Amino acid sequence: MKYVLYFLLAWFLYNFIFKFVIPVYRASRQMKKQFRQMQENMQQHVNQQQANNGYQPQQPASSAKPKSSGDYIDFEEIK
Repeated sequence: MKYVLYFLLAWFLYNFIFKFVIPVYRASRQMKKQFRQMQENMQQHVNQQQANNGYQPQQPASSAKPKSSGDYIDFEEIK
């Protein structure tokens, strides 16, 4: 009886590993690979768009002129 239980346990472990764990691992690895490839394609597309348009990043406007201490700062009241 002991050997039958060991056999059943081994059979369940074998099926669990080869029918669930390995396919899930392969699918997740493939999804990561496709996601990484999609990000690279999007980055290449953005770089290509920027090169075609002659895009140059602008510097923030706040660094162009210093604020004096007397300037009015508009705000909204949050309730």
